[in-house]
Amino acid sequence: MATTLFTQNTIACIWDFDKTLIPEYMQSPLFRRFGIDEANFWSETNSLVEHYHRRGYQLSGEIAYLNHLLTYVLAGKMPKLGNRLLRECGAEIRFYPGLPQFFESSKAFVRERESHAKHEIQLEHYIVSTGLAEMIRGSAIARFVDGIWGCEFIENPLQPGFLRQKEFAIDADAVIAQIGMVIDNTTKTRALFEINKGTNKNPAIDVNANIAPEDRRIPFQNMIYIADGPSDIPSFSVVKKGGGKAYAVYNPDRPDEFAQNDRLRQVGRIDHYGPADYSEGSSTSQWLRLHIHSICDRIVADREAAVATRVSRPPRHLNHSPEEEAARKQAKAPKQQSFLE
Repeated sequence: MATTLFTQNTIACIWDFDKTLIPEYMQSPLFRRFGIDEANFWSETNSLVEHYHRRGYQLSGEIAYLNHLLTYVLAGKMPKLGNRLLRECGAEIRFYPGLPQFFESSKAFVRERESHAKHEIQLEHYIVSTGLAEMIRGSAIARFVDGIWGCEFIENPLQPGFLRQKEFAIDADAVIAQIGMVIDNTTKTRALFEINKGTNKNPAIDVNANIAPEDRRIPFQNMIYIADGPSDIPSFSVVKKGGGKAYAVYNPDRPDEFAQNDRLRQVGRIDHYGPADYSEGSSTSQWLRLHIHSICDRIVADREAAVATRVSRPPRHLNHSPEEEAARKQAKAPKQQSFLE
């Protein structure tokens, strides 16, 4: 018997990381650990594309900072930097007010009303970041997250001839040496489709497969995308076009970020914006709660409408009006023969 792949009763809050969940760049603890001048590192990174172009090279701006981190490792300025150390530095990441508690408490929003709980609606949190996945995994928020997309490094790259080897040496230092995964502001949308189609939960589902809307695990209309500004416009657009919500946050101490988000709302890139404060009672917390409830209401309405449409009523006795009942009895009564006939 044919059935849909998923029940579509899951809501997803999908988060950017830097300047959305934290006030600084996540790499800041890493620079502090090695005594690196952070401002100088980013200044160098932002100049790489132009400098390499002058030398006849083409460099993708999306991988410039990853390459520059590897250069710092090779130059001995970040000696023996491995994924384990990245996770340790991730534990030092400082979050905006209300985090990571909001990630845990918000999952109860879908159970606050009896009708929502009846349909077993669930809320999941995902982080899709151009930052370093290992640092996010080491942070305080990781245990409240249902999935993380970010840039990855490879330690101890496989050497020529590795296919003919039966054993590998395990005494080498675990030092990052190659880029394993790049997430940029455009490829973030691929992660959105993986969440949408359920690829992240069922690897048998290819993200490029043609899947009917009713068979996708989390419809875009069940998503809220939260980020800090213009660099996330591709993701904002995908979610909004699919019927979901787009919310931007700003640092309350940065009037320029407030103005930036106001412009995004004026041109229709986002639905709303607010301060990056996720404390209970904050405007951002209240907006997210309101719209999570709104999505829950729609899920309930859609599921109950589906029941009404697809499930036929059982046979039942008809109730006639008194006049109809009297007429029915009279019609069934035997006629008396007349003596005049």
